[in-house]
Amino acid sequence: VQLQASGGGLVQPGGSLRPSCAASGSIFRFNEMGWYRQAPGKQRELVAIGTTGGSTNYADSAKGRFTISRDSAKNTVALQMNSLKPEDTAVYYCKAVHFDGSFYRNYWGQGTLVTVSS
Repeated sequence: VQLQASGGGLVQPGGSLRPSCAASGSIFRFNEMGWYRQAPGKQRELVAIGTTGGSTNYADSAKGRFTISRDSAKNTVALQMNSLKPEDTAVYYCKAVHFDGSFYRNYWGQGTLVTVSS
Protein backbone atom coordinates (compact mmCIF):
# COMPACT_ATOMS: atom_id res chain seq x y z
CA VAL A 1 0.00 0.00 0.00
CA GLN A 2 1.31 3.43 -0.94
CA LEU A 3 -0.04 6.86 -0.12
CA GLN A 4 0.75 9.62 -2.58
CA ALA A 5 0.32 13.19 -1.38
CA SER A 6 0.31 16.26 -3.57
CA GLY A 7 -0.92 19.82 -3.59
CA GLY A 8 1.50 21.58 -1.30
CA GLY A 9 3.30 24.73 -2.30
CA LEU A 10 4.08 28.33 -1.49
CA VAL A 11 1.24 30.62 -0.54
CA GLN A 12 0.95 34.06 1.01
CA PRO A 13 -0.57 34.53 4.46
CA GLY A 14 -4.35 34.46 4.22
CA GLY A 15 -4.25 32.25 1.16
CA SER A 16 -5.54 28.73 0.57
CA LEU A 17 -4.20 25.36 -0.44
CA ARG A 18 -5.80 21.96 -0.87
CA PRO A 19 -3.38 19.06 -0.57
CA SER A 20 -4.76 15.67 -1.44
CA CYS A 21 -3.71 12.08 -0.91
CA ALA A 22 -4.56 8.88 -2.73
CA ALA A 23 -3.86 5.30 -1.79
CA SER A 24 -2.72 2.72 -4.30
CA GLY A 25 -2.23 -0.99 -3.97
CA SER A 26 -5.01 -1.23 -1.41
CA ILE A 27 -7.91 -3.64 -1.65
CA PHE A 28 -9.49 -2.61 1.63
CA ARG A 29 -11.08 0.54 2.98
CA PHE A 30 -9.17 2.38 5.63
CA ASN A 31 -10.81 2.94 8.98
CA GLU A 32 -9.27 6.40 9.21
CA MET A 33 -7.52 8.79 6.85
CA GLY A 34 -6.11 12.11 7.77
CA TRP A 35 -3.29 14.61 7.90
CA TYR A 36 -0.40 15.30 10.20
CA ARG A 37 2.27 17.93 9.89
CA GLN A 38 5.81 18.48 11.03
CA ALA A 39 7.41 21.88 11.20
CA PRO A 40 11.21 22.28 11.36
CA GLY A 41 12.48 21.39 14.81
CA LYS A 42 9.09 20.21 16.01
CA GLN A 43 7.34 16.90 16.49
CA ARG A 44 4.80 15.60 14.05
CA GLU A 45 1.31 16.60 15.10
CA LEU A 46 -2.25 15.81 14.15
CA VAL A 47 -4.00 18.29 11.87
CA ALA A 48 -7.24 16.54 11.00
CA ILE A 49 -8.54 13.04 10.62
CA GLY A 50 -11.73 11.47 9.34
CA THR A 51 -13.21 8.08 10.01
CA THR A 52 -15.21 5.83 7.74
CA GLY A 53 -18.23 6.53 9.95
CA GLY A 54 -18.05 10.17 9.02
CA SER A 55 -16.71 11.65 12.22
CA THR A 56 -13.82 14.11 12.12
CA ASN A 57 -11.27 15.39 14.57
CA TYR A 58 -9.30 18.61 14.21
CA ALA A 59 -6.40 20.13 16.01
CA ASP A 60 -7.36 23.35 17.74
CA SER A 61 -5.09 25.25 15.35
CA ALA A 62 -7.04 23.88 12.38
CA LYS A 63 -10.60 24.38 13.62
CA GLY A 64 -12.51 26.93 11.62
CA ARG A 65 -9.85 27.18 8.92
CA PHE A 66 -9.24 23.65 7.64
CA THR A 67 -11.74 21.12 6.35
CA ILE A 68 -10.97 17.46 5.76
CA SER A 69 -12.81 15.48 3.16
CA ARG A 70 -12.40 11.87 2.27
CA ASP A 71 -13.82 9.40 -0.19
CA SER A 72 -13.87 6.08 1.64
CA ALA A 73 -14.68 4.09 -1.48
CA LYS A 74 -11.73 5.56 -3.38
CA ASN A 75 -9.40 5.76 -0.40
CA THR A 76 -8.61 9.42 -0.96
CA VAL A 77 -8.44 12.32 1.45
CA ALA A 78 -8.01 16.05 0.96
CA LEU A 79 -7.45 18.98 3.27
CA GLN A 80 -8.89 22.36 2.36
CA MET A 81 -6.75 24.92 4.15
CA ASN A 82 -7.97 28.51 4.26
CA SER A 83 -6.69 31.61 6.01
CA LEU A 84 -3.21 30.16 6.12
CA LYS A 85 -0.70 31.57 8.57
CA PRO A 86 3.11 31.45 8.59
CA GLU A 87 2.90 29.04 11.53
CA ASP A 88 1.13 26.55 9.25
CA THR A 89 4.40 26.09 7.38
CA ALA A 90 5.33 22.42 7.61
CA VAL A 91 5.59 19.16 5.74
CA TYR A 92 2.11 17.70 5.63
CA TYR A 93 1.79 13.92 5.76
CA CYS A 94 -1.26 11.88 5.01
CA LYS A 95 -1.91 8.88 7.19
CA ALA A 96 -4.24 5.94 6.82
CA VAL A 97 -5.22 3.39 9.42
CA HIS A 98 -6.60 -0.06 8.76
CA PHE A 99 -7.89 -2.53 11.31
CA ASP A 100 -7.64 -6.07 10.00
CA GLY A 101 -9.57 -7.65 12.82
CA SER A 102 -6.53 -8.16 14.99
CA PHE A 103 -4.17 -5.24 14.53
CA TYR A 104 -4.26 -1.58 13.60
CA ARG A 105 -1.80 -0.85 10.82
CA ASN A 106 -0.61 2.67 9.98
CA TYR A 107 0.38 3.82 6.53
CA TRP A 108 2.13 7.13 5.80
CA GLY A 109 2.55 9.16 2.66
CA GLN A 110 5.81 10.83 1.70
CA GLY A 111 4.76 14.33 2.71
CA THR A 112 4.08 17.52 0.82
CA LEU A 113 5.65 20.84 1.80
CA VAL A 114 3.43 23.79 2.61
CA THR A 115 5.14 27.14 2.96
CA VAL A 116 3.20 30.20 4.06
CA SER A 117 5.24 33.32 3.49
CA SER A 118 4.99 36.76 1.99
